[in-house]
Amino acid sequence: MNPTTLEIRRPSPQVAEVWLNRPEVRNAFNDGVVAELTAAFAAFTDDEALRVVVLGGRGKAFCAGADLGWMRAMAGYSWDENQADAARLAEMLWTVWRCPVPVIGRLHGDCYAGGVGLAAVCDVLVAADGMQFCLSEARLGLLPATIGPYVVRALGEQAARRYFVTAERFSAAEAKALGFVHECVAPEALDAKVAELVATIAANGPQAVRACKRLVQDLAGREIDAALRADTARRIADARAGSEGREGVSAFLGKRDPAWR
Repeated sequence: MNPTTLEIRRPSPQVAEVWLNRPEVRNAFNDGVVAELTAAFAAFTDDEALRVVVLGGRGKAFCAGADLGWMRAMAGYSWDENQADAARLAEMLWTVWRCPVPVIGRLHGDCYAGGVGLAAVCDVLVAADGMQFCLSEARLGLLPATIGPYVVRALGEQAARRYFVTAERFSAAEAKALGFVHECVAPEALDAKVAELVATIAANGPQAVRACKRLVQDLAGREIDAALRADTARRIADARAGSEGREGVSAFLGKRDPAWR
């Protein structure tokens, strides 16, 4: 991968870091970034050693949305070309969202438009004080359609009603109050908080963490009917009878660390 577009680091076999690395354009998307993010997160699917991914941006911003040059090119696209381009963005967001391990979003500076969508597909969001969010599409006569399913889930329907149509900026503190951001810290404390969360996740049962992430995605918005009750009973039975569950309970009762640590 082009190191000027996406930087991938593996500080340990259990941890991956993915950095948007176009600081000169505040890490704005173009078709190359979309393709590389899709490929990177698709590769994580088969990585059994991996336990957590950190997604951040180099320079002064997390992600400022679409690159101006990309937008100029799209202005001349046909409907079919626009649909194909949007489908590639949709596939990228889906691939990040379905990454089997938790994704921690490290947010700072600006997080606009598609950048908000990229944040919304992360599982845990840590934001620096003073940063700004904006779903700015309506200002351009557009709409946040492709990112919409994830943003509505993460930001909440009521807040999305407002910010989709007003295209107002809102702060990290406001994002935390709405439940979109989990932690809001001073910029100089951002990396320490992310590292703390990485260590916390990595200390848990690797398969349990993957199963917990999938559980939330599968349960959200579903009716609590007989089929769902049966499904959740099956999942906990599988965990209890599995080797990791048995080891975890045995370690807890024996007052020792489990083998995965």
